[in-house]
Amino acid sequence: MLSINKTYILDENNNPIAVQIPIKDYKAIEEVLENYGLSKLIDEVHNDETLSFKEAKRYYDTLNNEMES
Repeated sequence: MLSINKTYILDENNNPIAVQIPIKDYKAIEEVLENYGLSKLIDEVHNDETLSFKEAKRYYDTLNNEMES
C-alpha cells in the first residue's frame, strides 16, 4: 500500500479544510491514477477491431495530414 505523508490544514474553528502532501507522494498518486486509467482503457478496447501494419500506417498518415492542414 502507498504510504502518504499528509498535513491537515484547519480553519479558525479547527475544522479540516485541506490536506498538504509532499510532491513525491503526489507524483506517486498521480502515477497510480494514470496506470489505473490506462488499464481501464485497455480493458474497454480489448475486443475492438485491430488493424494490420499497413492499415495502421495509412490511418496514422491521414492523422498527420489533417494536423498539417
